[in-house]
Amino acid sequence: MRVIDTVLAARENIRFASGALRAHKLRSALTVLGIVIGVTTVISMVSIIEGFNNNVIKNFQSFGATLVQFQKFDPRFGHGGRDDSQRTRKELTIEDAQAMKDLSPSMLAVSPERYWYADDNQSVSQDVIYKGEVATPDIVGGVWEDYTIANNHFVSEGRFLTAGDVLRSAPVTVIGYSIADTLFPRSDPVGKEITVAGRKYTVIGVMEKQGATFFESTDSHVFLPITTFDSHFPWVKKNRGVNIATVPRKPEWVGKITEEGITVLRARRKVPFNKPNDFGIMTPDKLIGNFQAITGGVTLAMIFISSIALIVGGVGVMNIMLVSVTERTREIGIRKAIGAVKRDIIQQFLTEAMTLSAIGGAIGVAAGLAISAVVRKVSPLATSTPIWAVLVGLLVSISIGLFFGIYPAMKAARLDPIEALRYE
Repeated sequence: MRVIDTVLAARENIRFASGALRAHKLRSALTVLGIVIGVTTVISMVSIIEGFNNNVIKNFQSFGATLVQFQKFDPRFGHGGRDDSQRTRKELTIEDAQAMKDLSPSMLAVSPERYWYADDNQSVSQDVIYKGEVATPDIVGGVWEDYTIANNHFVSEGRFLTAGDVLRSAPVTVIGYSIADTLFPRSDPVGKEITVAGRKYTVIGVMEKQGATFFESTDSHVFLPITTFDSHFPWVKKNRGVNIATVPRKPEWVGKITEEGITVLRARRKVPFNKPNDFGIMTPDKLIGNFQAITGGVTLAMIFISSIALIVGGVGVMNIMLVSVTERTREIGIRKAIGAVKRDIIQQFLTEAMTLSAIGGAIGVAAGLAISAVVRKVSPLATSTPIWAVLVGLLVSISIGLFFGIYPAMKAARLDPIEALRYE
């Protein structure tokens, strides 16, 4: 019976609250504006960052979910100086890669890669030329035959480089999809002779189209046998070592090839047993973790900023409830005169405050979802709104009403019924 009475009382309080809000529509709308803005910001920003995270993770994993890459430095996002121990590290070499290939039985593929980037400050142009047509690659790379397996990038036409091409430093090349599309829009590029940085190479293959990705796309890459690359561009070899991409024979052996690679490199680089590695290790999981740490910080910052709007909204709720208590002093006196106790008055005004803030929260959630949908529609970013964000938005908005409604409700409950009835 007590439960039924409680439910009926709650329903009656909500009815009273709704009537009070309808009686002052403009005032109520302005009061909840801060809550609407705060919840909208939280929902929309969480949706955008969640979609960005999902997109990045998808790109990382498509690059190779079992990829383990050994390189000079550890991967990182952002800027900042490296300490002396890192700046003095030796470059990784082709010989290191060969040793890993020979001594690591769990590795399916080992791919040493040396890159000449488009923004390197060199006087030699990277331009790829064929019969007057010019394409500018973003990377010219020296690799060997394991590249496609190690990096999960394959050719769509012709073939990739072979061990024979590497052994005899063959003047051959595999070009990216965009390079091929620019130079050979209406003909087959395989077998044609092109010029790369002033040197002639025969096209033996074209990489499959990947499109824009966050991590890496081969569409504007040009690949040469690493021996040919080092012979033709010795200044790159002098200034830059190799990255060594590896993949395991079985997906569950990622940890095993990591340990095997570490063992081989520490032995070759003569790292003492009590010293840390003097080289970096990159895996998709590590990059994803680093990236999510950054976006997590951005999310917290946005939530902090949004909380300011929510607090402003809460102060507005408190102010409007204090005004409401003053305006309804005589009503409170009448209720107390006919038997209402303090608890009934507190419940009435808390319900009104929570209803007000809940309406603001619901509008904020709807606006946030709408912004997320618009971003998803007009941009390539696949925004995603997790259910927890919606629930948190509603719960926080209701909690704002509860917290900031306590003082006005207590003030109303403490009114003396005699004095309240005399109030004009």
